[in-house]
Amino acid sequence: MVSHPAASIRDVAERAGVALGTVSNVLNRPERVAEATRIRVLDAIAELGFVRNDAARQLRAGKSRTLGMVVHDVSNPFFTDIARGAEERAAEAGLSVLLGNSDNLDGRESTYLDLFEEQRVHGLLISPIGDIFERLGRLRQRGTPTVLVDRRADGRPFSSVSVDDVAGGYLAVSHLIEQGCTRIAYVGGLLNVPQVADRLQGANQAVAEAPGVQLEVLSLPGLSVQTGRKIGAGIVDREPGSRPNGVFAANDLIAVGLLQSFTMLDGVTVPEDIALVGYDDIDFASATVVPLSSIRQPSALIGRTGVDLMLREVAALEAGLDYDHEQVVFHPELVVRESSRRRSG
Repeated sequence: MVSHPAASIRDVAERAGVALGTVSNVLNRPERVAEATRIRVLDAIAELGFVRNDAARQLRAGKSRTLGMVVHDVSNPFFTDIARGAEERAAEAGLSVLLGNSDNLDGRESTYLDLFEEQRVHGLLISPIGDIFERLGRLRQRGTPTVLVDRRADGRPFSSVSVDDVAGGYLAVSHLIEQGCTRIAYVGGLLNVPQVADRLQGANQAVAEAPGVQLEVLSLPGLSVQTGRKIGAGIVDREPGSRPNGVFAANDLIAVGLLQSFTMLDGVTVPEDIALVGYDDIDFASATVVPLSSIRQPSALIGRTGVDLMLREVAALEAGLDYDHEQVVFHPELVVRESSRRRSG
């Protein structure tokens, strides 16, 4: 086969000896073309190495067959699973997903929003970092519907899919209290992250119901394994009587880092000295050296639901109908493993 990367639809028509409209029909409405003609056009496409310019076609149509998606951190398996669920549901609807990783950086998030608007994506799924709702509103006014993922709309005119993180924090700390923990630490990232703040709110509610239980908050920028290791090393360096005997981590990556510090450094055992609970229940949680208790979120279902909400909004807009934005909130589940299991004696 001779390859001509710059071959155009006109070149294909000339090679096949047909009109431009016939080539267009073969590409877009093959049922309208006689079988012999269709085969002749396809042979010409193969000989020339023609690749149609879907981007240009989509721009002419005013809409693409892709969804844009922006998440906080693709190194976190929780967000990877959300993206996978979104991709699976989008594929069922004949759409593809373009994934952007904001890495919790405002500038990178803004760059992806610019890119997706330029690409005229079918819709946008986003886990926003801060208060960018005015920008998202302008995007929608210009024809890009937006669904919030892993973030509540809180009365704003957007559809959203999220998990009740206040309930998750309450579940985690109530469990630690049931295990006899009285000095509990909440280890999270910056509290301006709504999910982190909500989990702390739930933790505080559980402590308020348990006289004699104390809660301290330990945080560093970031929600990573490295953050967990650093805070874990600081906990191990304390005198035994001043250490927490229960720790709730804002996500499983932090919990894994804590567990590494606790098990690698002398003086602390899990769960005998410190019971530990994470959040997200990523696949790796059950395979750590001490299997990790965690708060499970339905990550793939969150992604699928986000696409469903988007499809319903797009359908309403295309039909010229008013659309009542939907707020889907899933309830988290406590998964108990050895890192926090009740100790005998």
